[in-house]
Amino acid sequence: MAKYNITDKKEKDAAYRSLISPTLMDDLKERILRVIVMEKKYKDKDYSAKKLALDLGTNTRYISAVVNVKFHMNYTSFVNKYRIEEAMSILVDKRYQDLRIEEVSDMVGFSNRQSFYASFYRLIGITPREYRIKHTTMLPDRSKRSK
Repeated sequence: MAKYNITDKKEKDAAYRSLISPTLMDDLKERILRVIVMEKKYKDKDYSAKKLALDLGTNTRYISAVVNVKFHMNYTSFVNKYRIEEAMSILVDKRYQDLRIEEVSDMVGFSNRQSFYASFYRLIGITPREYRIKHTTMLPDRSKRSK
């Protein structure tokens, strides 16, 4: 069995994807990015595709279709990508070096440690702990520099 029980996903061909006009798809893509990324809704553990659809005045099938076609992933993977990117910044930031991995996971919107580790490993190829160790030991210690 693969580490963290990660399996490859099979490509599905959903007929409803082709029913959305390219113009509407582009418009929804921009609006989805605005809400998820700019408004940082990815940090909200309870912000589902259903809530996003309600906020954008559309339905979950359209949200799913746009995320699949424009970002080549499902909604959960899309949201988790932004969570992981923020977690990577926090993990190497000296201001947060005393935070436990679970606290970082919580800060970026994961509801449990297991999904954080699995998502992080799937996207980055190493665990959050390994990432922190690898990237904080590589940073130069500014206090040892000569003036």
